[in-house]
Amino acid sequence: MFIWNLPGYGNESDHLALLDLKNKIIQDPLGIMNSWNHSIHFCNWVGIACNPSSKRVLALNLMALKLGGSIPPSIGNLTYLTEIHLQNNSFHGEIPQEMGHLLQLQHLNLSYNSFVGKIPTNITHCKELRYFIVSGNKLTGSIPVQFSSLSKMVGLDFSKNNLTGSIPAWIGNFTSLYSLSLRQNNFQGSIPEDLGHLKGLGEFILTDNNLSGIVPPIYNISSIYYLTFTQNQLHENLPPDVGITMPNLEIFAGGVNRFNGPIPVSLSNCSQLQKLDFAQNHLSGTLPENVGSLTNLNRLNFDDNLLGNGKFDDFNFLSSLANCTVMEVLGLAYNHFGGELPVSIANLSSHMSR
Repeated sequence: MFIWNLPGYGNESDHLALLDLKNKIIQDPLGIMNSWNHSIHFCNWVGIACNPSSKRVLALNLMALKLGGSIPPSIGNLTYLTEIHLQNNSFHGEIPQEMGHLLQLQHLNLSYNSFVGKIPTNITHCKELRYFIVSGNKLTGSIPVQFSSLSKMVGLDFSKNNLTGSIPAWIGNFTSLYSLSLRQNNFQGSIPEDLGHLKGLGEFILTDNNLSGIVPPIYNISSIYYLTFTQNQLHENLPPDVGITMPNLEIFAGGVNRFNGPIPVSLSNCSQLQKLDFAQNHLSGTLPENVGSLTNLNRLNFDDNLLGNGKFDDFNFLSSLANCTVMEVLGLAYNHFGGELPVSIANLSSHMSR
């Protein structure tokens, strides 16, 4: 039998907190918790990583183990924790406010569980937090204003919840932020101009909300490679120089909005572009012929717009698409194209599914 509070054996509070978590787990088809017993030191339990010298728990990693249950308040007693990974399980209940006691926490991933209630405001005491990922739950309420103090944030993912309110302007102060995902919630209002200050942003995902107005100066953030705001109520012309100011785009999608004007010719400068999807808008003109230079394109979708002039040469751009050899989806239905399909359509990618 271990004497847990002897030097080198770790802290008894860590041991008791882990046993409390074990008692709250009611679903364990893989028998993961069988290793959490007194015959071995808790630092050797499945999913636990400790400091080699102090034997204090540093990481809790139980991702994708089909576990079900709740997180007890005693989780806050694991005060040396730097990482919690519980994603892809069946945890439920509220996220305990006591997580705010974990002052060294840097990574918190609770995604794809069934957590309910509001985002606990006490988490803002975790000043070292860099990744806060709670996507795929049933959380409600708004993003707490207290989160504005988490200045070291690199990744924020609130997607696939039932969150409401507006997008906080203070997120624009997170100068280290690389990934921001708010998709599939009920956010309303406009996209704050302050987000244009996020000069290191790589991923910006706003799909399926109730956002309105115009897109702020995020088009000037050259580091963005993934930008999507599909299924909102946004409007304006797409900037003609978007391909110059955002040359690293790989995913660019804004379907089911109210965008108008022409498709920017400058998009041909985005040599890594894979998905370009602005279906169900009010775009006009025609598809630029230089789009065929985007050889990595696998999805090009402009269904249900106002493209074309009803003239015989409307489909001239199709011949250039023969260079897009990995193209899987080409959507041009419900537009104003005229004329005949050129013989060159036979040269389009053999990977096409529609």
